Formats: sequence, structure tokens, C-alpha cells
Amino acid sequence: MPIVVQKYGGSSVADVEKLGKVARRVKEKRDSGYQVVVVVSAMGDTTDELLALAKGVSADPPRRELDMLLTCGERISMALLSMALQEHGVPAISFTGSQSGIITNDAHAQARIVEVRPYRIQEELANGKVVIVAGYQGVSFKKEVTTLGRGGSDTTAVALAAALEAEACEIYSDVDGVFSADPRVVPDARKLEALSYDEMQELASAGAKVLNAQAVEWAKARGITILARTAHGQGTGTAVQELAVPTDSRIKGVTADAEMAVLVAGPDVALEELLEFLDARAVRGRTLAHDGLPGAPGRTFLAVPLADVHGPEALQRELATRFGPAVEWRDGWGTVTCVGVGLNADWVPLRKALAAAEGLSARVHAVSTSPLQVTLLVDKSHLKPLTARLHRELLGT
Repeated sequence: MPIVVQKYGGSSVADVEKLGKVARRVKEKRDSGYQVVVVVSAMGDTTDELLALAKGVSADPPRRELDMLLTCGERISMALLSMALQEHGVPAISFTGSQSGIITNDAHAQARIVEVRPYRIQEELANGKVVIVAGYQGVSFKKEVTTLGRGGSDTTAVALAAALEAEACEIYSDVDGVFSADPRVVPDARKLEALSYDEMQELASAGAKVLNAQAVEWAKARGITILARTAHGQGTGTAVQELAVPTDSRIKGVTADAEMAVLVAGPDVALEELLEFLDARAVRGRTLAHDGLPGAPGRTFLAVPLADVHGPEALQRELATRFGPAVEWRDGWGTVTCVGVGLNADWVPLRKALAAAEGLSARVHAVSTSPLQVTLLVDKSHLKPLTARLHRELLGT
């Protein structure tokens, strides 16, 4: 029997009623002739609630203990869904990330999967059971519990699909696939039937919430097609895969990211020293602009996603102690990013992006471009109107 891996996000398993709906969907898939592995996130806002508890104890919680705490959320979901399936007459068993063979490096709070040993999953599938796996977590070679960062359940699902040679990896959420913009910001945003791995990874890295960037990276490396679908109803969703021929539009989407701080390093700061400082604290980031040259250093604008920075206040204090006023912390800025293959084949998208910002009187603090994206760094107050205007200018709606 073919294997399918399904992943359900926190909103899809937020309460007992929704867990029952997921159980019925899983049963339907199994009854249609598939062996099913289900990856679940924590219920609703459980992760945020656990993080708030940790913050009540410590402004900068130790990463190891934070991982021990936050992995509880997925364990609740997996056990309840297994119970719900058994109530529907479906034999099921739940496993943690470590029991499932998800082996990671030892970077607490932002671990990366290095190997998957799904032996127990294979045994239970052979016994006719549905296997429920706690997403977002694994175990390091040092036998420490680790978490994969926000959205890490997507990565769990893709990694398991690859290891199990699954026929499909289905990622379920509240929306039917990937849209050209956030429909809450741009009501006329259109659903994309297909996206390349590179386009999806750029969108995810730039703030789109439908899929996790590391999951897409894993899928690309192993040729796994991801099907992003709605957990409510029977929509067609979006396929994320290798596209042999270009689709009809070189610009696929516009997305914004407000969940960041921007570090502005002056010309006297050695970039290597700053990056070493951030690496030592497992703080990710992407350079938006660097106007220096060898022998003539300039300013660097470095965006730091805050989703996995669990002690931003402590990080600010350490930065001030280490670098003083030479590194500024700006938390009032965000990014708007346009994504598409060949987007920068000419200057038209960048010109339109700059004109749109000017039309809104939005100051552009920095610009970053690549063959796949154009990013503007602006004040957070301009993110939504600029996203809507760029979508209209570049995609015609």
C-alpha cells in the first residue's frame, strides 16, 4: 500500500471538535487504500502560551529547557488525535520526534534535521496502524530533545515523506494553498496552482506563513512534491515542486514581514565580528544591504527574524555592551518582498516597487535584489498598504 504523509497545523487541531474532523479525514484517506502518517503541531496557541510561561520565569530562557517545555504542545496533539482515531475504529499510535527517528544537530530552538531513522514508524505501518508524529521536534546525537524553529512541523512532514518514500506530502492549514499575497491584506489575491521550490522558499523566508522555508529546502533536495491544502473542504491547493517550464507570470507573489528587528552596523563595525556574535547566540538573519567595499567598510543592514529569538531584550543589552552605539537596533522596520523567477531580468519590477513606495510617502531604508526577489526595507506602518499597492502594480489586482 502506498504511503501518504499529512501535516495538520495548530489551528486545524485547536480543539476537540477540530481534532474529530481531522480524525475523520485521516480515516477517509486510510479507507481509500493508503498507509497514513500524520504530523501534528501544538493545539491552537499552545506554543505561545508555553513560551509566555517561560518568559514569566526568565527574560532569556535557557534554550535546552525551552525545548523541553515547548515540545509538550505537540505531544498533547499527537496523543489526543490517536485517541480520536481509535474512537473511530482506526488503529493508531503516537510517537514523539525522537521515537520517530528524527535526528538533528544540537542547535537548541533552531535545530536542523540531519538524518531520519523511521524504523518504529515502518513497523507500526506494517501492523496496519496510522502513525501520529509530534512535529517540530527531534533528538540530537547527544540524546538531547531539540526543536526545529517556528513552522518546523512542515519540515518534520517533508523529512518523513522522503525517508518513507511516500507518494505525497500534504500540508493542511486554514487556507487552500499559497496565494499571491495574504488574502487578509489583499482580498483580490489569487491562489497559485503551482510554485517552484525556489519561489516558495523565497516567499517563506520573506514572511509568507503557509509553508516553512527549511521544509521547502528539504523537499527540493530530495525531490518531494508538497501539496498545500485546506483542512476545511476539498480545495485543489497548491503544488510546490520542480517546474520544468516557466509558468505564465514571472512575478508570483508579494509578501511582508513585520516580525523582525533590523541591526544597522556602522562603518567601524567588522561584519565578521558581528556575524560571529550572532552565530554564537544562534540568531539567524539575512543581509539586506551592505554598502561597503574591501578597504572601505560601510553600513550593513541585517534583518533578524524574531520568531526564534526568545530573549530579544537580553540580546539588545548584549549588543549594546559589545558594540555600543556602533550597532543600532531598529524594531520599527519591516520588509516587503516581491518573488518570481527572472523577476530582475530588467529594472521594471524594482522601478515599480520604488515608485509605489514613493506614492505612499514610504521611506525606503534599504533595497535588496536577487534573480528571485526584490525587497524593500520600510517602516512597519507602511507594510500592508505597500503590499497591496505592489500587488496591484505587479500582478494587476
